[in-house]
Amino acid sequence: MDDTGRSIMHLDMDAFYASVEVLDNPSLRGQPVIVAGLTARGVVCSASYEARRFRVHAAMPTQQAHVLCKKGVFLRPRMDRYHQVSRCIFGLIQEFTDLVEPVSVDECYLDVTENKLGISSPVELARRLKQRIRDEVGLTASVGIAPNKFLAKIASDLQKPDGLVVIEPEQVEGFLADLPVEKIPGLGPVTQHKLHPLGIRKIAELRRLSREELERLFGKPGGRLYEFARGADKRPVVTYRAPKSFSRESTFGRDTTDLEQIERTMREHSESVARRLTARGMRAWSVGLKVKYDDFTTVTRSRHLDNAFSNAETIFNTAVALLERTQAGRRPIRLVGVGVSELVTRDDAEQLDLFE
Repeated sequence: MDDTGRSIMHLDMDAFYASVEVLDNPSLRGQPVIVAGLTARGVVCSASYEARRFRVHAAMPTQQAHVLCKKGVFLRPRMDRYHQVSRCIFGLIQEFTDLVEPVSVDECYLDVTENKLGISSPVELARRLKQRIRDEVGLTASVGIAPNKFLAKIASDLQKPDGLVVIEPEQVEGFLADLPVEKIPGLGPVTQHKLHPLGIRKIAELRRLSREELERLFGKPGGRLYEFARGADKRPVVTYRAPKSFSRESTFGRDTTDLEQIERTMREHSESVARRLTARGMRAWSVGLKVKYDDFTTVTRSRHLDNAFSNAETIFNTAVALLERTQAGRRPIRLVGVGVSELVTRDDAEQLDLFE
């Protein structure tokens, strides 16, 4: 493990959207609150812990949540309100340290190796921060404390809600020994399915594979898995992160095989993404396509272009070419998305084009 003497916190608000709804309407307390799109094609955004007892979870189709939790209180999301509460929470966090890396409206990393309050104990600091959020916002947060971001992220999820889990450097090996590989943040089903046939179901079992073997199996992310298996993560807490990609996607009102309708939607998405690139003064090198079929199977396709671009026509034409590598038109599609990645500023793009 990279024992650098850092103290990293991962703070995660508990069932954030649902908790804000209960905060604003106390009569909902103790009820299975489900924040979701309420159309026939909607999905769950957040579920209270009462709803989670019925196996309702985020990203589940709303119709399925209705079946599982017939007495659930279903509410439309109020994003403006959630962002308002989020700003209050992050304002409190900034009183403890400036080294804050937001991950989403309800989640962040903090480097508290040194802090504004001069408190030497990260545990005491976390308790004070949790109490401030409870007293001044009215919500609970779960916190993980560890020598790095990877371990802190896992720790914050272990005792939800209102949890506080600490991993000391000397505890790392034992801590990871029995954790399933599914606990690795961002480890998707595809990677899991490659590991399970190798007899690797626990994080510690990853240590049987060398860095070279993991990189051969998974490419560059394999090197990250090698480090994680040993509890190592040298990533710093980044207070500002330039966007790595822009994308837009939408769910059709009804599953469709109509290529004209699909491509019309893709053109709208391409124009939206192009406007965001232009507004940021950026260009991209890669176009990506996301397709979700009627059975919720999702496929992605991407292409790296020879020249950086920011115009909608290039994005759209490339996305249409990628669409031909899917079963669109032959198999019903539920959702389509278009995105760009490998972003650079216009000046950087022009310099790279010159050197090319």
